[in-house]
Amino acid sequence: MPELPEVETVRAGLAPVLVEQRIQKAEIRRPDLRWPFPENMAVRLTGARVERLARRSKFLLAALDTGETLISHLGMSGRWLVMGAAPLAAFRHDTDRIEKHDHVILELEKGAQLVFNDVRRFGAMDLWPSDDLEAHRWLEALGPEPLGNGFSADTLLAGCSGRRTPIKAVLLDQHTVAGLGNIYVCEALWAAGISPLACAGRLDADGAARLVAAIREVLRAAIAAGGSSLRDFRGADGELGYFQHDFAVYGRAGEACRRPGCGGEIVRDVQSGRSSFHCPACQSGP
Repeated sequence: MPELPEVETVRAGLAPVLVEQRIQKAEIRRPDLRWPFPENMAVRLTGARVERLARRSKFLLAALDTGETLISHLGMSGRWLVMGAAPLAAFRHDTDRIEKHDHVILELEKGAQLVFNDVRRFGAMDLWPSDDLEAHRWLEALGPEPLGNGFSADTLLAGCSGRRTPIKAVLLDQHTVAGLGNIYVCEALWAAGISPLACAGRLDADGAARLVAAIREVLRAAIAAGGSSLRDFRGADGELGYFQHDFAVYGRAGEACRRPGCGGEIVRDVQSGRSSFHCPACQSGP
């Protein structure tokens, strides 16, 4: 599933095409994705102008001049792509024809078409009043953004305090910090020298400071690389991300640790059904 860097990459790619554009026509080609589309979605979108495009956690938020915001989630395989006469010619659909899994089509006033393609249909969309977004069921319980001022060593310590679960599980809990997923948690824990198996309640101030810095560094590097493409993910221009070539631990079980002077070997453990990759030699244990 696309994580924060992939969603931010899509947002950055779509913004020049979508913001300040009016939706001339909206075509909804099926009744649902993961959940049913909102009532009269095509009617509510048609004629609306997109005022801004933001991201919250793994959600894209297109604020409309109608007072509503189009909330979308990519799910496992969802992609927003552009076809037709886009202002930036590079941001295009892989083809110039509508495909079987193109479920939502937005025709923009300058001739471009914004297409949501989702083969597995685990994506989701909703329309919600813009001035009450934080009350939406998908957003109301989210923790602070990891790249924002609301996330700090103190807030991380507070989220870990008294918890006997592994630190990795706490970081994947969207109530603690929003937008992190399996890949970047593994990478950040390695960068901070903390084992994914370590008890969250034992995290101290020094470890929290290292971990917050590592999370931000990993996310910024991944965004700069256009995210990671491990299955379905592509950016709005159809291009693959490249951060997977810089993974320190993820998917590298049995290979040498890349930390200078370590000499350890990356291992794979399974935690709550997810693969955890780490180096026992340089990441402290529980």
